[in-house]
Formats: sequence, C-alpha cells, structure tokens
Amino acid sequence: MELTVVKGDITSQRVDAVVNAASTAMRGGGGVDGAIHRAGGPDVLADCIARFPDGLATGDAGFTTAGDLPARWVIHVVGPNHAAGQTDRGLLESCYRRALAVADELGARVVAFPLVSAGVYGWPLDDAAATAIATLHATPTRVEEARMVAFDDRALLALRAALTHEAA
Repeated sequence: MELTVVKGDITSQRVDAVVNAASTAMRGGGGVDGAIHRAGGPDVLADCIARFPDGLATGDAGFTTAGDLPARWVIHVVGPNHAAGQTDRGLLESCYRRALAVADELGARVVAFPLVSAGVYGWPLDDAAATAIATLHATPTRVEEARMVAFDDRALLALRAALTHEAA
C-alpha cells in the first residue's frame, strides 16, 4: 500500500472512502466529524442513526454513505479521548486497523484519513502521526493508497516526519 501525505480538506478528497474521527454517539460533532456531517449532508447522519443506534465503541470502525461528499463511503472510527484520560495507544492503533478492515470489506482502494484523536481529543501530535503511519504501514490490506490529510501545517510537518522515520 502506498502511504501519501497531503495538506487539505478531507471533505474535498476524491477517494473511495474518507475516514471520520467520530464520537461514540455517532451523531456528528465538532472538528473532522462536524465537517464531514456538514459536507455530506443529512444522509450521513440518517445512515449513522440507522446503522449505529447505540453508537460505536472506542477503537472500532463502521461505514455509512458519504452523502454529498465526493467519496463513496464514510468510514467512521472512534478514537480515544486523550484529554479525558484515554491514553491507551492500542485504541488509537485499532482505529486505523479497523478502518482498513472496513475499507477491505467495501472494496475501497483509495482511503483518506485524518489524524485521529489529534484535535479536540488532545492526543500529542507527533505521537498521533507516528501511530497513524506505523499502523497503516504494518496492517495488511487490499487498499492501494492510504492518504493522510493534514488540516494545517503543524499536522503536515508531523506526518511528513513520521513518514520519513518509517521509511528509514
């Protein structure tokens, strides 16, 4: 699998699936989650309610329609809330592994990922980037491209550094 890093808006990525950093409730929210729900329109929320009436556990993943997004699917993952004391790196790794497993089930070949848990959930940026790159690199998958989408320059630099370190 090819790992790429770009700076941009995850909601504008023309890919098979975009990964959403969701909350356990699966009802939209702030950050990436809010942006995906706004851009995807009401069909994303309606599908979340239908598929996940009781939400989704931390570290798990599931999919919905992408609604009005230029992708076909949204793969929702629930990252650990570091700021609230959820510091188990295994839960963060699980988000990336489970997202790839769901992508494989769907037949998605190009998947855009945000840096899960690195925003309002407070996971330290450099470790979030290192975890993302190392886990994606080590996970067997039929996905052909995992595209890490950095929202800002800080995230872009952290992802590039992690990618360079992983390649070394």
